[in-house]
Amino acid sequence: MAGAQSQYWGQGFSPRGEKNRFVLPADFRQTVRDASRGNRVLCLDKHAKHPCLVGFGEMRADSFAEQIAHEERVAIERGEPFDIDERAAQLSGFARISFDDSGRFVLPEYLGEQVAVSDALYFHGGIHQFTIWAPDVLFTMGSGWDSVKSACRAKMAEHAAKAARK
Repeated sequence: MAGAQSQYWGQGFSPRGEKNRFVLPADFRQTVRDASRGNRVLCLDKHAKHPCLVGFGEMRADSFAEQIAHEERVAIERGEPFDIDERAAQLSGFARISFDDSGRFVLPEYLGEQVAVSDALYFHGGIHQFTIWAPDVLFTMGSGWDSVKSACRAKMAEHAAKAARK
């Protein structure tokens, strides 16, 4: 399917586990793999606007040149400056992270530092990519993020209840 975009739906929560690993939620695992041409490769980068990370499969990069051209056209129409090199650097600087069949991966320290990750991650679907938040950072976001914050709290509570049963 040339040009088809992957769609990421759902949520997930992962505490930092043994060997400093997090777990890519099942809601996203197969979609990432399909969008990475069958490889277990998760692409991660700092969100361009929000204090979180974005995750996606490798094939999303196939649309970056088209996205940059569109953004440049819009900027020209609005009479706004547009730095094509800066935007290309923002889009193409993502990290390619391997994950195992269980979804376990190691978050590069430099990415975690950029978004204040400590001991847990919250994953939230965002159609063509998903966001990955340090819960404490997410909870500081404005009221437009209330439903996302509620979903995060629910996933955290689910995890705590499972851990209590063990």
